[in-house]
Amino acid sequence: MDSFNNLMGGFAHALSFANLGWAILGCFLGTAIGVLPGIGPALTIALLLPITYQVSATGAFILFCGVFYGAMYGGSTTSILLNTPGESGSIITSLEGAKMAKSGRAGPALATAAIGSFFAGTIGTLGITFLGPVIVEYALRLGPAEYFCLMVLCFVTVSAVLGGSALRGLTSLAFGLMLGLVGIDLQSGQPRLTFGVTEVLDGVNVVLVAVGLFAVGETLYLAWRHVVGEQVIQPVGSIMLSKADWKRSFWPWMRGAGLGFPFGVLPAGGTEMPTMLSYYAERKLVKPEFAHEFGTTGAIEGVAGPEAANNAAAAGVLVPMLTLGLPTSATAAIMLSAFQSYGIQPGPMLFVQQADLVWTLIASLFIANVMLVVLNLPLVGLWVQILKVPTPQLYAGILVFATIGTYGISNSVTDLVLLYGIGIIAMFMRRFDFPTAPVVIGMILGPMAEQAMRQALVISQGDWTTFLTRPASATLLAIAVLALVGPRIWGLVRR
Repeated sequence: MDSFNNLMGGFAHALSFANLGWAILGCFLGTAIGVLPGIGPALTIALLLPITYQVSATGAFILFCGVFYGAMYGGSTTSILLNTPGESGSIITSLEGAKMAKSGRAGPALATAAIGSFFAGTIGTLGITFLGPVIVEYALRLGPAEYFCLMVLCFVTVSAVLGGSALRGLTSLAFGLMLGLVGIDLQSGQPRLTFGVTEVLDGVNVVLVAVGLFAVGETLYLAWRHVVGEQVIQPVGSIMLSKADWKRSFWPWMRGAGLGFPFGVLPAGGTEMPTMLSYYAERKLVKPEFAHEFGTTGAIEGVAGPEAANNAAAAGVLVPMLTLGLPTSATAAIMLSAFQSYGIQPGPMLFVQQADLVWTLIASLFIANVMLVVLNLPLVGLWVQILKVPTPQLYAGILVFATIGTYGISNSVTDLVLLYGIGIIAMFMRRFDFPTAPVVIGMILGPMAEQAMRQALVISQGDWTTFLTRPASATLLAIAVLALVGPRIWGLVRR
C-alpha cells in the first residue's frame, strides 16, 4: 500500500508542465536515436550529461529515462524496415520483422513491436514499483563486507558476459578501476596515479570518461568503419492490426514480458538472452497453421515476443541500479554516473533520502510508455525520414557537441586532452572487441568497493577472513568464482 501511495505522489510531480516537457523531449530523442543504426542510448545520455548540468536532477533523469525507453522502442524500426538492428536487443526482432516487411506487412510488424513494447514496459515499470522497495528492505541489512562481495560479483558477471571473453572483459574492467583510483586517497591523503598533473588531483571526471568512451570512441569507430551505400527502406503501408494479428500477438507479448524482466534484474542479464528465448518459445508454441510463416514470409509472433522481452529487460535494468547502486548495462552505468554528478548516490538509502525524486521518476516511466506509443505509431513516416540523415554530418555533429559539452564542465584543456585520449583508446577497444561498459562500471564502482572493503577490514580489525565467515558475503564470492571459472570448467569437461 505504501508503494501505491508513493506512486500517486510521484504522479502528482510527474504531471507538472515542466516534467511532462522533459518526458516528451526524452521520448522523442530516444526514439530518434533508436532509429539511427549504431547510435544507442548510452552514447546519447553520455552526450547529454555535460549540457544538462543546469537542469534540475528530477528533470534530467526524466529526460534520460525517456531516452532509454525511447531507444528500445525505436530500435525495432531499423530492424524491420532495413534489417539493420541498431541495438543487440533488436537482432532477434529483425529475423521475422524484416521478412514481414518484404512481404508487404511492415506496418503490422511495427505496430505489434510498438504495442508489445508498451505492454512490456508497463509490466516492467510495475516490477520496479513493487519489487524495488522489497529489495531495499533486504539491502539495508547488508554490511560493508556483503556490499564489497556484491560489487565483486557485479564486476565478474558484467565483465565476463559483456566481454564475450573473460580476459577482454576483465582487461576493460582493470582500465576502469585504474581510472577510478586517480586522485587523492581519502584515507592517507596521498595522490595516486596523477603523474604530477594537478588538474586530476580531484580524480578523472566520470562524465568525461563516459563521453569519451561512448560518444567520441563510438563515433570515431563508426566513422572509421562507415561504408557508403544506398539503403533500401521497405514501404510501411497501413499500421493497423487485424483482429487475427491482435489475437496472435497478445500471448507472445505477455510471455516476452515475463521472460525479459527477470533477466534485466540479474547482473549482466542483458537483452540478448531473453529475446532469443522468447523467439524460440514462440516457434515452439505457434499454432500449426502459422508455423510455415517462421523464416519465410515472417511470423508476427516472432516480432511480438522478442520485442516485449527486449523492453521488459530494459525496465528490469533500473531495479538493481536504483535499489543497490549496481549498473548491469552500459546505459545503467552512464545513468549512475549522472546520479553521482548531482551528488546523489543510488542504493538502498535513495528511496529514503530522495523519495520524491525516485517516485517521480517511476511515475514518469508510466507516462513515457504512453507517450512512446503515441510517438511511434502515427509518426512512423517521420522516423523513416531520419534514416536519410547523412552519416558524416551526424558523426561530425556528435563530436562537436561532445567537445563543447566537456569543455563547458571545467573550461580545462586537460579535460579535452583526456577526452580524445580516452576516445581513441575506446575506438581501438571496439576494433579489437574489448567491451567499453566494464570501464565505466569499474570506474564508478571501484572507489565504492575500495571503501566497503576498508570499512569491513576496520570492523574486523584487519581480519581478511571476514569475507568468508559471513554467510551472505561468502555466498556472493562463491557465485562470483563460479561465474568466472564455471564456463571454462564446463568447456573442458565437454571437450
